Amino acid sequence: MAELKRILILATLDTKGPEALYLRDKIQTLGEEPILMDLSMRDEKQGTRAEISAEEVAKAGGSRLAQLSVSDDLDVNMEVMIAGAVKIIHGLIREGRINGVTGIGGYRGSYMATAIMHSLPFGLPKIMVSSAAGLPGLSTRFFKTSDVMIFHSVIEMAGLTNLLKNVLDRAANALFGMLQGQVTTPIIDKNTGIAMTMLGPCEICARTVRTALGNQGYQVIGFHATGIGDRAMEEMIAEGFLGGVIDLAPGGVGEHLYGYMRDAGPNRLEAAAKLGIPQIISTCGVNHITPSKSKYTAEHKSRRKYDLDKSRTWLRMSPNELKEVSEVFAEKLNKSSGPVKVVVPLKGWSSIDSPGRPTYDAEEDGIFINELRRRLKKEIEVIQVNANMEDPEFAKVVISAALDVLKMPR
Repeated sequence: MAELKRILILATLDTKGPEALYLRDKIQTLGEEPILMDLSMRDEKQGTRAEISAEEVAKAGGSRLAQLSVSDDLDVNMEVMIAGAVKIIHGLIREGRINGVTGIGGYRGSYMATAIMHSLPFGLPKIMVSSAAGLPGLSTRFFKTSDVMIFHSVIEMAGLTNLLKNVLDRAANALFGMLQGQVTTPIIDKNTGIAMTMLGPCEICARTVRTALGNQGYQVIGFHATGIGDRAMEEMIAEGFLGGVIDLAPGGVGEHLYGYMRDAGPNRLEAAAKLGIPQIISTCGVNHITPSKSKYTAEHKSRRKYDLDKSRTWLRMSPNELKEVSEVFAEKLNKSSGPVKVVVPLKGWSSIDSPGRPTYDAEEDGIFINELRRRLKKEIEVIQVNANMEDPEFAKVVISAALDVLKMPR
């Protein structure tokens, strides 16, 4: 007989009690073992109906449920429950007692449940059933850099109507399906696992590099460098998943400096430096900015631009911005204890940034290159290639440089 899979359910029983209990019963009828954790922040003296009570969670978070019940600071209360739940769940994971996690809720329940899920290992099934997932801007908060699956319930979780039962049944079946059959273990050999940032405008280069390194026995894991993907990459590098980086598209560094849409956070370009793992750095998207169109200034509207599509526009960086961003790059790369090479194309830093395109300006790009070379420590080589980033000649240089640094003694 197959061993039962243990599925953790995250819910606030003071507001979503009947719905959470229905989901628990449904998972049980599927032949798995549900474990219900109560994230309620009010002590309603009803006794616990959960395997892990709200009182246990509050205590693990350093408080008591009675204290939370009389507090009006919901943000602090939520953080207490999140911290307590994370502590308990990680203990269960270490004991091998959790195989998957699901949560149900509106905004507050979704915020807490997904914050807890963000702390859990990559590859552990996670499904958040949320009535708030469709609110503009919220889904990215629920995803962040975790592999959470968001199930938009559409209807509110209030009353066990047939519509809501249908939603909860499908969520239970989806998680049940994730736990069946053989799944590849998400473990990468650090000696062969390489992170690579990618964007559509440097896809040809990325594909060529990935294929060539794959033929050499490396596993190249791509990250979409639009702010979230490259944040996730930094976290996975810091956790020791990967042994090298080919950073074709580090534009999130400058985007963070100015607070634009590809902002990859304050730690971008730092994890590999701290661990001393090999890095190849290039420049796709670095000379462009992506402020939200709703926040365009008159100066933004006057800049040279390229419309990738109806939703995305890249604006040319100013010379002063190029200088400022190069200073940040140099500061971060100079902290590297491992081998680093910077490879820069001289005829445009992406497919949209080539001779004849509206934002192409090799002379201004030179401001970034010259300032970077001036500030980098002498151990870091800057290789300039007389080609566009998407030209085959450029990819060949990146491949050669990558193989050089990957084979260096560590």
